[in-house]
Amino acid sequence: MAQIKYPIGIQTFSSVREGGYLYVDKTGYIARLLDSSSKYVFLSRPRRFGKSLLLSTIKEYFLGRRDLFEGLEISRVEHGWIKHPVLHLDFTGANYNDNIGIKSNLNNLISQWEKEYGIAKTDEDFGVRFGNVIKAAFDKTGKGVVILIDEYDKPLLETVDNPDLQQQHRDTLRGVYGNLKRMDQYIRFAMLTGVTKFGHLSIFSDLNNLYDISMRKEYAGICGITTDELHDNFEEGVCRLAENQEITVEEAYDRLRVLYDGYHFSPSRFVDVYNPFSILNALDAGEFGDYWFQTGTPTFLIKMLKTRRLQLQKLSNYVANVTDLTDVSFNLGNFIPVLYQSGYLTIKEYDKRFDSVKLGFPNREVENGFLRQLIPYYTSLAQQSTAFQIQSFVLDVEAGRAEEFLIRLQSLFADFQYDSFELLHLEQHYQDVIFIIFKLMGFYTRTEYKTASGRIDMVVKTQDYIYVMEFKMDRSAEEALAQIDTKDYLLPFKADGRKTVKIGANFDSKKRTLDSWIIEQD
Repeated sequence: MAQIKYPIGIQTFSSVREGGYLYVDKTGYIARLLDSSSKYVFLSRPRRFGKSLLLSTIKEYFLGRRDLFEGLEISRVEHGWIKHPVLHLDFTGANYNDNIGIKSNLNNLISQWEKEYGIAKTDEDFGVRFGNVIKAAFDKTGKGVVILIDEYDKPLLETVDNPDLQQQHRDTLRGVYGNLKRMDQYIRFAMLTGVTKFGHLSIFSDLNNLYDISMRKEYAGICGITTDELHDNFEEGVCRLAENQEITVEEAYDRLRVLYDGYHFSPSRFVDVYNPFSILNALDAGEFGDYWFQTGTPTFLIKMLKTRRLQLQKLSNYVANVTDLTDVSFNLGNFIPVLYQSGYLTIKEYDKRFDSVKLGFPNREVENGFLRQLIPYYTSLAQQSTAFQIQSFVLDVEAGRAEEFLIRLQSLFADFQYDSFELLHLEQHYQDVIFIIFKLMGFYTRTEYKTASGRIDMVVKTQDYIYVMEFKMDRSAEEALAQIDTKDYLLPFKADGRKTVKIGANFDSKKRTLDSWIIEQD
């Protein structure tokens, strides 16, 4: 049996097709897009979701490379395969920590096109030069120009903590992107991709007919791998994965679903989309892993986490208006649309009446990876020691050793350098740390668990135990435990059959740690 060639890290359509790599046919989406009346298109998708490969596929189509599309869906539709001039701007590779990287990148691209279309290089700004290239390409070929811009927002995202430099990048890009309106008569098609869509973006202010397909139901599967595509294209790979893991094929599919599925890019019609990067890596390696997170968390998100206060418990059940998800402000003040567009949250439910959505983590890989990224900012744990510490917590909680668990927890708070964290609410910080720890341990964890008589701070369930926990700040463990008893918080779990453990604990704001606790087991 021949080895399947998975296109991991390959972002050019010609390399995939000519190299014999497995290709999930997305050309039907492209045919639909090109047959629409939309001339200027925008698509937002998380990193490593196939945006670059999509643009490369569109590029080869407009270059008339019919040979690359044999057997694919678009080949069954007559489009003429007319060759057009294609201008492809890729912002993924440069360094944008100063104003040199973006200018060097643009200068290299435009100089190449000026040479190709016989334009004398001038000292005019990039916007003028790019406009000249568009017109020259049209004049030379007699065909409308196709403009493809990959990761248009990369220079802006990399400078979220440097407003002055970001403004310089905006000014530079405004002149370039402004040609999409100014040179309209010479343009056949234009498409921009990125992670985020910045709202009120002056560089697009004149382009009022930009067609945003990011949340359109008919394009929900244009990037990533749908459930049908997984079964149609990867059955052989899944069988090999199951054999390597010594599990059944059904179990392998289920594990892939839990780890990598769950993305929904349209509120009105749920199309389950798998993370393509993780799927390809898992099948190629024959191992389950956190592949998306191994490539690193985006710099802009780390900067945001350092400066913004996240209410972690709400992230798995966050309600937002649909329109709030489509635009991001330049200062990233509202982190919810950023987390959604970056792929850390996805749509779980849709309320048509209020046009609102309920958001949550798409899958276990994202949830665990996201929480692990937060560990160094919330505790004294280093990233590399997280797994060992979590294992120790798990063993204590599973065995009912609540005392040992709380001692470990106390040490986390005691060692944390609070001056390195913008701590707005100390009590919220304590609750966030406990939430992170229990979620990473893989247990059922509920915060503010509602009962008929009140809200329990936290409920954690293991195979043998149910932990009911109440926390106080600058009061007493006795008071916390008394609240569990007086409000009869154990009542919902009486018939469960597992042992119940009551924990009342108190945080001391001066010592900045747990200073006392009481444990009672029923």
